[in-house]
Amino acid sequence: MDSFSTLLRTASHEQHMEAETSTFMSDLLGGRLGVEAYARYTEQLWFMYEALETGADRLASDPVAGPFVRPELFRLPALERDLEHLRGADWRAGLTALRATRTYADRVAECARVWPAGYVAHHYTRYLGDLSGGQIIRDRAERTWGFAKKGDGVRFYVFEDIGNPAAFKRGYRELLDAIDADELEQQRIVAECKKAFALNTAVFRALGEEFPLSA
Repeated sequence: MDSFSTLLRTASHEQHMEAETSTFMSDLLGGRLGVEAYARYTEQLWFMYEALETGADRLASDPVAGPFVRPELFRLPALERDLEHLRGADWRAGLTALRATRTYADRVAECARVWPAGYVAHHYTRYLGDLSGGQIIRDRAERTWGFAKKGDGVRFYVFEDIGNPAAFKRGYRELLDAIDADELEQQRIVAECKKAFALNTAVFRALGEEFPLSA
């Protein structure tokens, strides 16, 4: 029988691919969009991680979610430095969430509040993605828009406190395999993981509508 971490990865593979191959992300990574599109995407990330990390303190002692709350993963301080670089010192004044982003952030906040196992699904989807595919985005952003390597503008993708990402991800999967959840609850987590990818894809779709490539 597959481990829970394997089940989670394989069950959400289709949704994961759909998010990764969205038109907006393809255009962004292909260098076909300007830095404004990248800045707008970074703004949306702020709302997602604000929901993820504001609720984290309360969950630190929770038997299900607690083991996953790791300060070395927190992204908000890095995101805020990036936004200051991209938007200037008063970046908060112009910060707006797309409707799809608000829906996504609200769902994360709801799970953090009432369903710790659901919160784990969102935690896994975001942070393990940042440690993996996020590194491709950082590399492309540095090359496309001239950000300093691992500097302001791409700090979101730089995990200063994780020396060995491969070992960290291995440990994270071990935590998933040991999660305090029965089979039925594990199935619900898988379903929430799929939902997380769908919510993310909806944000990409909305960004794609805001930044269409002129034909």
